[in-house]
Amino acid sequence: MESLKTLSAAVADPFTYIRKLKEQSGKKVVGYMCTYAPEEIIFAAGAHPLRLFGSNRNILSADSHLQSYCCSLVRGVLEDALSGDLNFLDGMIFPHTCDSIQRLSDIWRLNIPNSFHLDVVLPVKLNTQSARDYLVDVLNRFRCDLEKTLQIKITDDAIGKSIVLYNEIRSGLQKVYELKNDQPEIISGKDLYTLVKAAMIMERTDYLKILQSVIKELEKSSGGVKQAKAKRLILSGGICSHPDIYSVIEEAGGVVVGDDLCTGSRYFAEIIDKTSDPITALARRYWQRTICPAKHQDKNARAQNLIKIAQDSKAVGVIFMLLKFCDPHAFDYPYLKEALDKAGIPHLLLEVEDQPPAQGQLKTRIEAFMETL
Repeated sequence: MESLKTLSAAVADPFTYIRKLKEQSGKKVVGYMCTYAPEEIIFAAGAHPLRLFGSNRNILSADSHLQSYCCSLVRGVLEDALSGDLNFLDGMIFPHTCDSIQRLSDIWRLNIPNSFHLDVVLPVKLNTQSARDYLVDVLNRFRCDLEKTLQIKITDDAIGKSIVLYNEIRSGLQKVYELKNDQPEIISGKDLYTLVKAAMIMERTDYLKILQSVIKELEKSSGGVKQAKAKRLILSGGICSHPDIYSVIEEAGGVVVGDDLCTGSRYFAEIIDKTSDPITALARRYWQRTICPAKHQDKNARAQNLIKIAQDSKAVGVIFMLLKFCDPHAFDYPYLKEALDKAGIPHLLLEVEDQPPAQGQLKTRIEAFMETL
């Protein structure tokens, strides 16, 4: 698909893309690692939000600051920073989610010079009024801190325009997922992965134009795509940095028709109310959207959501992508496994790191799982 070439280039080499963007636009670049980072406020400040996904390099320098049992995402991002690969960053935002990211925040502040550093200490519990009031206060505090740091006034109007832009991006991605669910062969899993990941890397207004172009191309080809008898699957977990898993699944006779990933549907879940106070509207999205294991709404919320995704997508199985040493997802898995077993939904657990597992081993496990469906 012609529209995806620009996205693929940005995803394949995000640092080169960002350096070029910064040179051309003069925008400050603010890094983050989690979907709880308030991107809309960063964008409203005239800066570019960039999600960091770990490193392809061997972990050497980071091991002098972090234990080896920290996840490869945290260790990889620190490795890139210590090696100078992230010297284009003007700042880094750390929403407090897992323990490793919270500790990385301290290490970053002490060891990465020449960029600002802000914490966003979000509540863990999201189902009480006091927690929601506190969440609004946290976002207002972050807004003030960012204003002081960048020496700029972040107006309600700027945040409102940012919300409109992000709503259009989220609605567009939801549309692509709907088209993929209705006609799984309309876009490959690898292209879908590229489409979502690029939304966290590229300049957002440029990205939206390409996203809208992709949707038009998909809608134009809709109905003319030959439907294969592939087994419909769901991916679940945290961050997915392995586009090849989609190809392996497709070669084994399956197709991914939905997900519960923070680099997938959790990233664009929930449209923000444009009519109310913008900060309150942003906070409302956080407590209404699908949570990750680092947050709490209801003891059954995560399982109910995963089962609903599988049932709505008519999926016959779930594949868990568990990032090694990711404690929140590791603690979450037994409870999700029990819920899927009760619902009669088969599932497979794959433990992965930033570096993809051996292709042959991955293929063998997925093929064996497919044969059981």
